[in-house]
Amino acid sequence: MERLSGLDAMYLYLETPSQPLNVCCVVELDVAGMPDGYSFEQLRSELGPRLLAIPEFRKKLAGGQLNIDHPVWVESAQVDITRHLKRIAVPAPGGRVEVGEVCAHIAALPLDRDYPLWEVWAVENASAPMRLTLVVKAHHALVDGVGGANIMAQLCSHEPDLPASPDSATPVPAAGTLRIAASGVLGVATRSWRLTSLLPATLATVARTVRRARAGHSMVAPFAAPRTLFNGPHSGRRCVAFVQVSLDDVKAVKDHYGLTVNDVVMALCAGALRTFLQRHDELPDTPLVAAVPVSVHGKSDRPGRNQTTWMFCRLQSPVPDPVQRLRDMVESTAAAKAHSAELGPTLLQDWTQFVGQYSMAVIKRLVPRVPKPANPPFNLILSNVPGPQIPLYMARYRIEAVYPFGPILAGAGLNITAMSYNGQVGFGIISSPDLVPDLWSLADALPAALAELIASITDP
Repeated sequence: MERLSGLDAMYLYLETPSQPLNVCCVVELDVAGMPDGYSFEQLRSELGPRLLAIPEFRKKLAGGQLNIDHPVWVESAQVDITRHLKRIAVPAPGGRVEVGEVCAHIAALPLDRDYPLWEVWAVENASAPMRLTLVVKAHHALVDGVGGANIMAQLCSHEPDLPASPDSATPVPAAGTLRIAASGVLGVATRSWRLTSLLPATLATVARTVRRARAGHSMVAPFAAPRTLFNGPHSGRRCVAFVQVSLDDVKAVKDHYGLTVNDVVMALCAGALRTFLQRHDELPDTPLVAAVPVSVHGKSDRPGRNQTTWMFCRLQSPVPDPVQRLRDMVESTAAAKAHSAELGPTLLQDWTQFVGQYSMAVIKRLVPRVPKPANPPFNLILSNVPGPQIPLYMARYRIEAVYPFGPILAGAGLNITAMSYNGQVGFGIISSPDLVPDLWSLADALPAALAELIASITDP
């Protein structure tokens, strides 16, 4: 039995029909070497053992009505691979738009909480029989960005046809309902004393934040974001787009200006959003606000699968000059990073641990009755995950491209997630068709934004 942390459980509590909180990874495989041509049955026989060897993929939720604390993970007695590894066909003509529509459909599907919270879909495309698209999907309660990258690392190998790494842990019988309930009572009972340390730490953090804000060195506050076309109500439908850019080009810009890869990636997103919003005559006069998850893996001693905190960064999309935009981005992001570091790696985890499922249920009922601010809390979610820079294989099949996708939430109907792999940076973009009708134009604007910066370091 493993009790979910408050932050892990929060992704369960916040999920609604219009807000499925899944994380996805679209992986393109070269299946040209499959004997006698592509076969889903052959794929399942080769990938099945690798999928079931991953400990996270054998866990399911448990708790019951007697449990008053966060749910728990228990070992599933048996995982039916046919329930989790599925297939779907791409409609004609089988271009990137049609592939994206299928991937978006998969991303929007809720996961059944009676079973382990993951799926892998083989997206079969008759127009490209030598390349197979896999959509690996898991609930955010199970993995964060770094955790998802670690799962992909377990699924893959540096050479083709290496056997799956078996999990050395011995499965144990699942905890009973009474044991889960008893430990839940104990967990809730001990929460009151946590306030004795949490409240002083929070008050000290608030005081430091006020001092930073007065000095002009703080991150942007929530609800200071301008309203855009992707900030509004939407259904559970999703649309996606994806694109690659050269990591060498990103590093060339980084080296020339003495920055980091993350600085350049964020500037590319700001430039692409500028082009996209101008095309829709929606470019605001003030910077966009991106909520950026920050990994605290290795910095926090708190339990849980999600080891993140958040910072709010200004995206300088209103700035027309790409170099000035990049420099302004670096300055504002540096202030946000310093402020986030001062908040500490565990404050968010500690508060979500304190808020239980019943408190969250009350909050969810009250929130719709509270008058909404004129501005959204933030405009979009933006994330960048470093990946391996050597070719990887899933079973015998070489991975050609990787595109990560996070969820959209809290009124911010756009998520851009980047991941580097084997000399490329793959961008996964997800929104709702209720908000954004042409997400591919945003994807196409990313290489164009990089070309602008490359021109700035090559032109005399």
